[in-house]
Amino acid sequence: MTPPSCQTLRVCDCTLQGPADVGCALFTLRLAAPLWNDFTPGQFVMLRPENWGLELTWARPFSICQADDSGLTLFIQIVGRGTARLAGLKPGDAVTVWGPLGNGFALEPATPTLLLAGGVGIAPFVGYALRHPAPERLHFVFGHRPDIACYPYASIAARVVSEHFQERRPEDIGRFVELLGARMLGFRDGMALACGPLPFLRTVQRLAQELGVRAQLSLENKMACGVGACLGCVASDDTGWPVQVCTHGPVFWSDRVVLEGV
Repeated sequence: MTPPSCQTLRVCDCTLQGPADVGCALFTLRLAAPLWNDFTPGQFVMLRPENWGLELTWARPFSICQADDSGLTLFIQIVGRGTARLAGLKPGDAVTVWGPLGNGFALEPATPTLLLAGGVGIAPFVGYALRHPAPERLHFVFGHRPDIACYPYASIAARVVSEHFQERRPEDIGRFVELLGARMLGFRDGMALACGPLPFLRTVQRLAQELGVRAQLSLENKMACGVGACLGCVASDDTGWPVQVCTHGPVFWSDRVVLEGV
């Protein structure tokens, strides 16, 4: 695993890709190439633009979408002041970046692998699909609300078997859960990897237990430091012991973590 580093990177471009309303807006942020480009899909970086000053104290965590010699790419949803300010970055703006942080998803080339994403949880699977040595063993299922064109879905679908489900009405959630169960049933001899909002992860965790599927979940807990010091992202493992998501995760085997909330 590449050791984390802290460096200043310049913004290459920042492109709005979804509806402009807060809570729904989506954008791609591309920074200059980091000193590292070796990472495990599922790892994340912490970002803090230099122009934030003292108004916004804490950095923000984001899954690595892709990192190579052309730059560091992140896919972000606007959910508050910090992400709204990030969406306003201009080419040339300086951003402090530390990473890659945490652990990533398991990659077993010979194992049939089901990729499950909800909303902005699609981000780590871009790198996973591009870097997997046997993409023919992958199957991607994606649930979303904004139009599919707002997401980097095409880059995954061009490489692996993919399907997406758009939730337009509340009753669509039940249909999507049925789809998840049907697809996971076919991967009892493989594994499932999931990233998305907490209710989505809880559903995947429940289905994995019921169907006997090995599964990993990437948690999206709030973080302030990313290195285990602030204890703002703590979850509980299967023994009830508190663990920092930033250093013990964000990826956990589904039978070894307790997901709080609804």
